[in-house]
Amino acid sequence: MTVSIAIETPLQDDVRGLVARLNDHLLPLSPLEFQFKMTVEQMADSATTLFVARDEAGKAVGMGALKMHGPELGEVKRMYTVPEVRGQRVGRQLLERIVGLAQERNLPVVMLETGTGEGMAEAHRLYTRYGFVPRGPFLDYPDSEWSAFFELRLDAEKAA
Repeated sequence: MTVSIAIETPLQDDVRGLVARLNDHLLPLSPLEFQFKMTVEQMADSATTLFVARDEAGKAVGMGALKMHGPELGEVKRMYTVPEVRGQRVGRQLLERIVGLAQERNLPVVMLETGTGEGMAEAHRLYTRYGFVPRGPFLDYPDSEWSAFFELRLDAEKAA
């Protein structure tokens, strides 16, 4: 599938629709207190850059964001592709754009938190195939059976 990916504002109806679909997908997978969602309003802050994938007709079919936590850490947030395009590398293309932006900003590391429940295996595969490795909790995320944490070192080649 040919998609275009661009930085867009989350404050638009079709992105709100993607966020609602993601939230609906996550709802049954873990207790609410272990779901660390960002609203579209939170995603619109200056520390967050949202990428939106659109199909040939211009329909939003995926999204993913980079949230900056200072000059040392970027966090992947709100990764989602609609079920109709899964398996067509849309998620990988979004992740490439997010990591590319982190590299442009000279971040040494990108991390993420994701669920562990049934339905998260595809996400884990995407991240590990891209080079993310499991790690412990970061920032203020609690250590729990409901969360998996990953990191991708971007400064590894500089240190070698």
